[in-house]
Amino acid sequence: MLRILLSAHASPARLSGLLLIPPVQPCCLGPSKWGNRPLGGGPQASPVQGLQRLLEQARSPGELLRWLGQNPTKVRAHHYPVALRRLGQLLGSWPRPPPVEQATLQDLSQLIIRNCPSFDIHTIHVCLHLAVLLGFPSDGPLVCALEQERRFRLPPKPPPPLQPVLRGGQRLEAALSCPRFLRYPRQHLISSLAEARPEELTPHVMVLLAQHLARHRLREPQLLEAIAHFLVAQEAQLNSKVVQKLVLPFGRLNYLPLEQQFMPCLERILAREAGVAPLATVNILMSLCQLRCLPLRALHFVFSPGFINHISGTPHSLIVRRYLSLLDTAVELELPGYRGPRLPRRQQVPIFPQPLITDRARCKYSHKDIVAEGLRQLLGEEKYRQDLTVPPGYCTDFLLCVSSSGAVLPVRTQDPFLPYPPRSCPQGHAASNPTTRDPAQRVVLMLRERWHFCRDGRVLLGSRALRERHLGLMGYQLLPLPFEELESQRGLPQLKSYLRQKLQALGLRWGPEGG
Repeated sequence: MLRILLSAHASPARLSGLLLIPPVQPCCLGPSKWGNRPLGGGPQASPVQGLQRLLEQARSPGELLRWLGQNPTKVRAHHYPVALRRLGQLLGSWPRPPPVEQATLQDLSQLIIRNCPSFDIHTIHVCLHLAVLLGFPSDGPLVCALEQERRFRLPPKPPPPLQPVLRGGQRLEAALSCPRFLRYPRQHLISSLAEARPEELTPHVMVLLAQHLARHRLREPQLLEAIAHFLVAQEAQLNSKVVQKLVLPFGRLNYLPLEQQFMPCLERILAREAGVAPLATVNILMSLCQLRCLPLRALHFVFSPGFINHISGTPHSLIVRRYLSLLDTAVELELPGYRGPRLPRRQQVPIFPQPLITDRARCKYSHKDIVAEGLRQLLGEEKYRQDLTVPPGYCTDFLLCVSSSGAVLPVRTQDPFLPYPPRSCPQGHAASNPTTRDPAQRVVLMLRERWHFCRDGRVLLGSRALRERHLGLMGYQLLPLPFEELESQRGLPQLKSYLRQKLQALGLRWGPEGG
């Protein structure tokens, strides 16, 4: 031990740490014995305070040991950190530290070891810290005794609660209720669902499952089919507010179930519940719109003057009108045979007047900025528009105006919007012939980021597929830019070459030769 402590002379940084430790306050004495009396002794200093002053002024390790050993009735727990701190100051004194005898250090260690059971947790922590700084070995008796006392003072850890045996629906609900959803793989959910008895699959459990699939973009057919079967089997017990949550993953994940009674069941629920919960009714229709399965009877109801007047002035009137505007667009573009009521023009609002929330939240991961820079260097700023919202309210990533000969035109010289409804055909017949008489084409570059797809990366989410489908039906020529291709480009030069090949494949020209 003497050799270890003396080696500290060669490590002034360690001993300087002792000098930075503030003097230990006698917290165990309380305000009545310390706070009302002068520090460092004095005429009114008690014997306990006088001993602290003597320890702080000791001139050798032997003197420290003598003061502690000869005054057993005056020694308190806080005196031992004072002694250890003074020992460090003596060993770090310059130019001549006092001689240190191994027996003295061993006696000091034994004195601390003998009395440490009476220390409070703060004193134990301070002594342990000082002993380590002084170089006492970590496996030596002093450090081991202090460490043992420290562990003894820690509150005991409560035993882990017994995990109940969960079965079937309980296992499924427990997994889906966990905040760390993705820790439970699909096979865990499938096995839990397979083991559940019919009475265990409650609406609450199935709603949790539906929300889990939608939130994490899990297009798992077996689980989706289970939700569809549950909806059909429990049709009479489900209201539209629950049904809207069960139907949500089908539209979001662009998955039409194989269950043959799925659509007839939803049509019956809509007919029964449409006037009860307007927002839930429109949410169900939004999911079906993404699946291209709009029931005509429900459309007649939500476009009726009574329904529109009913939702006017309600807290959710704006979001309902936005959804009704999208449904009206779907009717215009995809249901040429529809002859029922439509949303009045004065009630229509832009569908998506700005980029979607997921794009705004993940903008730092998007390729939009580097694609914009590539187009700027390739075409020039005047020949494309970024984030332009075109009627009836779809936000485009990048839009180009192209002449009939394929030349990319300055956007400021052209109307970037195609007419809506398309002029080429009567109202209600846009889906059969989406072309227009405008000689200038509009090319829309569509970023297909990784989060625009279901988690398997092959199927576009329902909202993305709907936007591309409607833009195409309105006459815009779409140029998808998949994330796999964008991620494979290394730097701006490669990206410019990639964009040049994509545009030239459409027959586009720009620069001096393109006009």
